[in-house]
Amino acid sequence: MHRLATGLLLALMAALLLGIPVVSSAQVREVNVYSSRHYDTDDQIYAAFTAQTGIRVNLIEGGEDELIERIRSEGANSPADVLITVDAGRLWRAQQAGLLQPITSPTLEARIPANLRDPEGYWVGLSKRARVIMYSTERVNPADLSTYEALADPQWRGKIIVRSSSHVYNQSLMSSMIEAIGPDATERWARGLVANFARRPQGADTDQLKAVAAGEGDIAITNTYYLARLTKSDNSEDRAVAARVAPFFPNQGPGDRGAHVNISGGGVVATSRNRDNAVAFLEFLTSDIAQAVFAQGSNEYPAVPGTPLDPVLASFGSFREDAVNAARYGANSPLALTIMDRAGWR
Repeated sequence: MHRLATGLLLALMAALLLGIPVVSSAQVREVNVYSSRHYDTDDQIYAAFTAQTGIRVNLIEGGEDELIERIRSEGANSPADVLITVDAGRLWRAQQAGLLQPITSPTLEARIPANLRDPEGYWVGLSKRARVIMYSTERVNPADLSTYEALADPQWRGKIIVRSSSHVYNQSLMSSMIEAIGPDATERWARGLVANFARRPQGADTDQLKAVAAGEGDIAITNTYYLARLTKSDNSEDRAVAARVAPFFPNQGPGDRGAHVNISGGGVVATSRNRDNAVAFLEFLTSDIAQAVFAQGSNEYPAVPGTPLDPVLASFGSFREDAVNAARYGANSPLALTIMDRAGWR
């Protein structure tokens, strides 16, 4: 666990022990959480929630699509109360499949900006993840970078590395482009981007960063927390990769929309038997101390404004983010995937 996150957690636990009576076993209630996040610090936050409320957290972990399919197949018999997953596109899919229910929570509405929440209350963002341009510090002058759109310029022919179109991160980025510049311009952009690929899309975001460091390409598109992870790694080879790559936040010019930001978030399952506990659980995850541990434990940006950043993430610099509602990523995703297929992005 990250040292600062550990300190915050200890402070939280101490505050709870000093300020809240011990809950007897007879009072114990529960909330069943299906989560695709795999961070030890998340487990500690859940323990803190139990210490504060007396609500026991029963955690089931799995892959993002696996958990959605599990809830679907369990139907009315599903024990799940809360689904936590990454990317608004997946939350939208769960919503469209009828797996989530809308909730009204003044706490969530006050704590989480509107663009990070479903307009109808089906899900809420808990942390943010910026998907930006990563460039070789040895071969690229950051002054030559500007926008996502400019990555389709011929000057980057044979220099761009990115993972497959089948991954929801890229589908959501494409969905944000559709929202910003329209389908036709987005397809022209996608074709230009594909023409600039240095290699066939492959691997995960960390693989893209390693490929740039190794000279297989000059520019990648990845989430920032992957670079933060490599920077803080105990492995010297990982740190060497991070030293050769730097983030660039696109679309920061006057009047421009800002960098693409997605979320890790959660919603209450439609068949929840512990609805009130589920809402209380989500509300707790937006508390100041839980947000700080959430963000610093996973190298993400906090969803609640004003929460301290992880020091490495803070060193990347501040930026303006695209204020489009994250729900649009899911709504635009079928068209986004069609455009990517037509453009040859495999």
